[in-house]
Amino acid sequence: MKIALLGYGKMGKVIERIALERGHEIVLKKSSGSDYAGLENADAAIDFSIPDAAVGNISTCLNGNIPVVSGTTGWLEHYHEMVQLCEEKGGAFIYGSNFSLGVNIFFELNSYLAKMMENLKDYKVTMEEIHHTQKLDAPSGTAISLAKDIINHSDYAGWAIESPKKDDIFIDVKRIEGVPGTHTITYDSAIDRIDITHTAHSREGFALGAVVAAEWLAGKQGVYSMKDVLGL
Repeated sequence: MKIALLGYGKMGKVIERIALERGHEIVLKKSSGSDYAGLENADAAIDFSIPDAAVGNISTCLNGNIPVVSGTTGWLEHYHEMVQLCEEKGGAFIYGSNFSLGVNIFFELNSYLAKMMENLKDYKVTMEEIHHTQKLDAPSGTAISLAKDIINHSDYAGWAIESPKKDDIFIDVKRIEGVPGTHTITYDSAIDRIDITHTAHSREGFALGAVVAAEWLAGKQGVYSMKDVLGL
């Protein structure tokens, strides 16, 4: 398969290595300031860029009938616009706040736990997310996805990273050098406490999941998620 890499930072380089190991060809390595030459030859594109570039990258792919997988976070106020464009163009699109297999299992665990805790009002929910100091958005897209699933099964109305209201889930954001990503959800009461945690050891899991998603998406039409890719 021929893959275009939209974003050629640390993640892009890991994705490139894994894609080559899996027998694919890289036809474009787009970094800041470079153009899209070669995109037209791609069977699929993988966008791991920056928030300000993501919408342009995704829309360029959809307008060019190139299936696109995006793992860039921090741009989701435009997500519905990209979904609409995908539908208008008959394209193929996957956005994932996290492509790791383990994290997607963690998403399911979080949702299931939230359903179990729905009527146990004595427990207060908080979250901690830790990432490397180069991460541009806060909280992480993964943390936002986790919070939304809890909100769907609770009396919480939103989330906050500072000065939370009574009906907000507080997300404690930390940036520490060299941390690929750690997310902890805590249910705390006067009697006891429940924690669930996912800890990434490297970028490998994110990169492999993105390549697997691109393999799965090539030749399809529609808007999908990692739940579709993994059959969860």
